[in-house]
Parts: sequence; structure tokens; C-alpha cells
Amino acid sequence: MSNKMWGGRFQSGPDAIMEEINASIDFDKRLWAQDIRGSLAHVTMLEAQGILGPADAAAIRDGLEAVRGEIESGAFTFSRALEDIHMNVESRLAAIVGPNAGRLHTARSRNDQVATDFRLWVRDTIDELDAQLKDLMTALADKALAFAGAVMPGFTHLQSAQPVTFGHHLLAYVEMLARDRGRFADARRRLNECPLGAAALAGTSFPIDRFATARALGFDRPTANSLDSVSDRDFALEALSAASISAMHLSRFAEEIVIWTTPQFAFVALSDKFTTGSSIMPQKRNPDAAELVRAKAGRVIGALVALLVVMKGLPLAYAKDMQEDKEQTFDALQTLSLAVAAMAGMVRDMQPDLKRMKAAAGAGYATATDLADWLVRTLNLPFREAHHVTGRLVAAAAARKVGLEKLTLAEMQAVEPRIDDGVYAVLGVERSVRSRTSHGGTAPANVRAQARRWARLLARP
Repeated sequence: MSNKMWGGRFQSGPDAIMEEINASIDFDKRLWAQDIRGSLAHVTMLEAQGILGPADAAAIRDGLEAVRGEIESGAFTFSRALEDIHMNVESRLAAIVGPNAGRLHTARSRNDQVATDFRLWVRDTIDELDAQLKDLMTALADKALAFAGAVMPGFTHLQSAQPVTFGHHLLAYVEMLARDRGRFADARRRLNECPLGAAALAGTSFPIDRFATARALGFDRPTANSLDSVSDRDFALEALSAASISAMHLSRFAEEIVIWTTPQFAFVALSDKFTTGSSIMPQKRNPDAAELVRAKAGRVIGALVALLVVMKGLPLAYAKDMQEDKEQTFDALQTLSLAVAAMAGMVRDMQPDLKRMKAAAGAGYATATDLADWLVRTLNLPFREAHHVTGRLVAAAAARKVGLEKLTLAEMQAVEPRIDDGVYAVLGVERSVRSRTSHGGTAPANVRAQARRWARLLARP
């Protein structure tokens, strides 16, 4: 039997294994809405240009709306024998409209059709992700404002470094997510050109209006080169790159939640909504939502690498290899969407243990830098000398197994005779964070100002 799509050139159908490897309908059927939108824009343009008569155009539009209704209602049957979403829609359209449905494909190819559908899907998904990232940022900013003065240890190398506030720590992720939104916005701006009308690779001899179809589909302009139009997948790669960076940020935060919820840290608690138990250990409360967010970052990053490898050796223009562009992009962006939603839920759910965090903030001689700064300000020591003096005082405190604030004045003066009792004013963790008033510092006043600033920005439409 001759193939329905390419007619007389082929006298029989494909081998079963060829049909299996060639079919993409199992995953590209999610492009159905974009495919119908693109076809409606195309048929309207064909009519406006006099390429298609009004009666045929009206019948095709009505048929496409009927197909849309069937898919939305679940009545549509997708066929693997028809290979992809484009031929599934076209075949059903022909059954509704008759042979004249074939006029819809005038002046276009599946190459520019899929490139248009895919851009539309990625653009729609970027818009959805942007709204989700904004919601997560709002959750973080709200929590940061509520706990702007809650002291906790700040770490480097996962060792106690200096006291910070819980609000300040949360706002760090707001900054990261803001950059993630910026990367997605940049990717959206660059992808917002319409490939429709590039046809197979060389354009078309029909007098089409590519600017009209671009406007109808919300693109800024048509793509400028027909070869590039059908072979470009930069837009998907850029979206996956932005997604990978965002997933990495979520994974870092998820790792901190995993650490913070351990009994050894016990900085925050998650409720039953975002934890699970153990089948054998009744005492367990596992932060599985955070662990899964951490793990799912690997899927997102893997999708970027996979598509880079698919594209790296392809000559212009279209090659069937590009069928492998969609499955991992669909999975990665929807995986990121799920991870963002889970993280927003955890942020709103988590409750910090303020006493535990404050006690931990003073451990590990976390105010040593405050002591060194005091020596610079008060005794006019060069910082390197003050650093050395402070190190000796830390060693003395460690030998006694006490905090710096527990050293007597005599013990401190044995190391540096000019130290006076004013030094004790800088050794408390709350005084430490209040003193960090430089722009971007952890002082609670700074944190409140930044949290309120973000709340105002995020409240804008």
C-alpha cells in the first residue's frame, strides 16, 4: 500500500520496526494545541493572499475547530500509523472536510510546521515557568521578612563561618531565581520569531505573507533565513540551559533543606505534607520532597546534554535526528515545573527552630571575624596582625573548650595587652548580625528592606 504522506514514490508501507522507531505521536501529541493554532493562522493567511478560496478556507477552519473539540473532550484517537501530531490532525481534518483539507498544506512543510509548533510550546511553557518562579520568590520573600532577625550560622565549606539571619539566607535564593527568570526571558525574546512559511528548507514560490502569520501567532517577526528556520533548535537548547541552571539552584536549596531537617541540625521542620515515613523505622520523617527536587535536577541537566549531542554534528537543514529534540525538552521543562511547585510548597510549610539556629550560630567561634574587626577599629592593628591575634585567642578558647565570650579579660590581654572590656560587646551573635550593615549585608534592617523591596516588585503584574 502506498504511504498516505508521500504517495506514489513508495509502493508499500514501512516495516514494523521502521514504524516503531519513526513514530513520534506518543510524545509529540502534546503539541496538538500549538499545531492547530499554527494551522488556523496559515489557512487565514492563504485565504487573505488569494491562494485559497473562501469556501475551502472556511471549511478548513471549521474542521480544525472540530478537531480541537475532539481532542479537548478526549474523543480523538491518536494513531501511531500516522506517525506524528501533524498527520494525525491532517488525517482527521480530511475525514471531516474531505479531500480539500489537503489544501491546508499549501506553501508549508512539516519541517516549518514542527519548528513553529515547538517554538510555540516552549514559549508557552516559559511563560508558565515564569509565573511559578515568581510564586516561589514570593514565598521566599514573605518568609524572609517574617524571619529577618532570626540568627543562624552562615557556612563556608559547610563549617561555621559567621552569623547570618535566616531571612538573609532565604533572600539569597530570591536573587538566584530572579536571574533564572531573566535567563528564561532572554530565551523567550530570542525564540520569538516565526519559522512558518520557510517550507521544507528553501521557502516557497507562493505569494505568502509570513509577517501576517507571525503576528497572528504572537511572534515578533518571521525568521529571516529559511535554512536556519527549519534546522534551528537553539531556542530549545537555550530554554534547557536556563532550566538546568534553575534546577541546579533548586537542588542546592533542596540539599540545605535535607541538612537542616536532620536531627543533628534541626534548624527547620517540615510537616506531613512534604515528608514521608519509613516502612521499618517508625520514628523517621524523611524530607523526600526535597530529595526528589535534588534528584530531578539531573534529569533536566541530562536533557540539555542530550540535545546538544543530537545537534552537534548535523549539517543543514532538517534531519530526522531532530525528532529527538522534543521528548527530553518536554520532560525537562515539566520536571522543572514540578520541582518549582514542590519547593514553593516546602518554603511555605517549613518552620524554623529559632533557639536551635541561634545556639548553632555561636558555635565554632563564628564571631572571630567580629573580634578581628574590633582589633582593627579600636587598636588600629593592621588586619593581618588582628587576624593573627584573633587566631591565638581562638586557640586559647578551644584549649579551655569555651566560647570567645567566656575568655577572661586577663586571658585576652595575655595575647594582646591593649584589649579592654569593650571587646565583649562584639562577641554576641545578635550584635554581629546587626553590625553587618554594608549594602547586601545580613543586618536585619537590610533584610527587611530587601524583603519588602522584593514583595513590591513581585506584586507587580
